[in-house]
Amino acid sequence: MAKLIHTMIRVLDLDKSLAFYRDVLGMSPSHTLDFPEFTLVYLHNEEDDAEIELTYNKGRSEAYTHGTGYGHVAVVVDDLDARHAAVTASGHTPMPIKEFKRGDELLARFFFIEDPDGYKIEMLQRHGHYR
Repeated sequence: MAKLIHTMIRVLDLDKSLAFYRDVLGMSPSHTLDFPEFTLVYLHNEEDDAEIELTYNKGRSEAYTHGTGYGHVAVVVDDLDARHAAVTASGHTPMPIKEFKRGDELLARFFFIEDPDGYKIEMLQRHGHYR
């Protein structure tokens, strides 16, 4: 059996990314590996063991491209409205909250936000399949 431990993304401005993931997802560094050419910072929060690995390549000045394959990372929260308000109050710009329904059945409530490098994050209300 395999266990998901982290997802890696490349970032252009490490400080800006650290602030974003702290403000938006409540994540803080759990482990840092610094090398002459790059730095790896592993982020986690109290909700989960899985981490996001930020890879910062020193000296790079051009933005990374995401190609046509990257979609998003998803997280769940207990109170989507409060989280949306908190993210907005911390100076970030989330998209509006949306509802996904099948007929009258609510399947999901969610909003998207992009990190400083344009990676999309979906925040879902803890409900139904999304636990």
